[in-house]
Amino acid sequence: MTISPKADDSQSYVFQSVVDQKPPQVLKGEGIKIVVKKNGKIYEDIIDAVTGAAVGALGWGDKDIPQFMVDVLPTHTYTYPAIIGNENSEKLAKFYIDHSPKGAFASALWCCSGSESNENAIKIIKQYWKERGQPKKNKFISRDSSYHGYSIATLSISENARADEFSDILLDTKLTPKMPVCYPYRHQKDGQSEEEYVQELIDAAEKVILENDPETICSITVETLPGSSLGTVPPPKGYLPGLRRLCDKYDILFHLDEVMCGTGRSNPNGGLNCWENFLEPGQFPDIQTVGKTLGSGYITIAGVLIGPKIKAAYDAGSGMVIGGHTYASHGFNCGVSLKIQEKIMRLGLTKNIFNMGNLMGQKLKETYLGKHNIIGDVRGIGGFWTCEIVKNKDTKQWFDKKLDIAHRAQDCLFEAGLNVVAMQGCVSNKTGEGDFVFMAPSFIITTGDVDEILKRFTAGISALEKELIKEGEWK
Repeated sequence: MTISPKADDSQSYVFQSVVDQKPPQVLKGEGIKIVVKKNGKIYEDIIDAVTGAAVGALGWGDKDIPQFMVDVLPTHTYTYPAIIGNENSEKLAKFYIDHSPKGAFASALWCCSGSESNENAIKIIKQYWKERGQPKKNKFISRDSSYHGYSIATLSISENARADEFSDILLDTKLTPKMPVCYPYRHQKDGQSEEEYVQELIDAAEKVILENDPETICSITVETLPGSSLGTVPPPKGYLPGLRRLCDKYDILFHLDEVMCGTGRSNPNGGLNCWENFLEPGQFPDIQTVGKTLGSGYITIAGVLIGPKIKAAYDAGSGMVIGGHTYASHGFNCGVSLKIQEKIMRLGLTKNIFNMGNLMGQKLKETYLGKHNIIGDVRGIGGFWTCEIVKNKDTKQWFDKKLDIAHRAQDCLFEAGLNVVAMQGCVSNKTGEGDFVFMAPSFIITTGDVDEILKRFTAGISALEKELIKEGEWK
C-alpha cells in the first residue's frame, strides 16, 4: 500500500523534534530580526533574542559573509587532516590561543558540533592518561542536572531526562560519577553565606573524588555557565577556583564546557572565554570545548582547546592522536570562522555583547524581581540570560509540569514579537519540573534593541499571566 504525503503545508520531511509536524519556518532575516511562517501566518517583525541556541554573533544576513566565503573557497575545499592539513585550521587555532590569557592553551582541534567537541574531549582525556602511564584513570566526574551533548559518551556525562531515555546503552554509571549541581537560587540555604555554600559544594565534590578513588578519576567536567540544563546560573565566587584546586590536589584534568557560553558571548575583557569572569589569575582549564558563536551559525564548527599540560604529555609520549573524523579541522569552515572572529574582534563586538547583555539583565531584574509576577529569578552574565518562572515567588514553588508553562511562555513571547528558547527541568532534570526561558541575542545589539526586547518580553509575560489568572492556575 502506498501512503501519499499530506497535502497541507504542515507536512514535515525532516526527522527531528515532532516528526510529522513542520515547525515554524524562518523565511529570511536581517540584523536581529527574522520573518517567520507559523501555522500559515507570516510574522514580519520577530526579534531573534536567542539566535537558535546561543549560536549567532553577527546577526542575520551579515553583508560580509558572502565575501568571506568567496575569499576562502580558493584556499581550501577539503583534505583529510590525518594525511594533509590546511593553513586555515592552523590560523584559527593560533587566533584562539592568542586571544586567550597567555599560557591557557597550546593547541586546538576543530570539529562540527558541540556534542562532537565534548566527545573528542572525552577521548583526548582518556588517551592523555595512557600517555602518562596511568590507564586506571577512566572515570569522568560531572554534575547533576547537566547537559554536554547528544552522543553516547556525552549523554553519559550528562544528567537529564534525555540521558535517561538511553541509560541502557550509555557508559557504566561507575565510570561517570556525579557531584551536586551548583544552583544558589534553589540550593543555597536560608542564612547560608555564599562562601559557606561554595565550601559545601567543594566538600561534596571532594567526597565524590574520594569515594571513587582519586587514582581512577581522569577529569571533572562542568559548564562554566550552564545553558539548557539549568538556565545560565553563574557560578558563585570561589566555586570554579575551588574545583581547579581540587583537580590539582588529586591530579585530575579540569574540563570546562563552553560550547554555549563561550567564544565571546560572556567575556569581561573583550576576549573569548567565559571562565575569565570566575577563575583566579593564573588558573586555566586543562581542556575546553567551544562551538556555537565560533561560526555565528554561518558554518558548522566547534572545537576542543588543549592546555599545555595535555599537549606536553602527547609530545613526550606517542606524539599521535588516536583516530579522527572526516570533517575534523575542515579548511573551508575554519577559514570562514577565522574571518568571522576577526570581524567580531575588529568591531569590538565581544565587549558590546557583554555590556549590552548585562544591561538587558539589569533591566529584567529591575522589572521583575521584588514585584508581583511569575518571574522568580533573573540570572546570567554578558550575552546569556535566563528568567525562571514560578507559581509562588516566596516559596519558589514551580508550576505543575503538565501545564508546560515554559513553552506557553515561549508562545506568548513569540506572539509579542520575541523569539526565545523555553526549557523545563531546572528543578529536576529527571522529572522535567521547573520552567525557564533564556535569551542569547546577537553581539550586534544596541541600547535601543535592549529596550525593545524588554518591551516585548514584558508584553509576552503579561499575556501569559492573564491566561493563567483566567484559568485559575495563578493569582
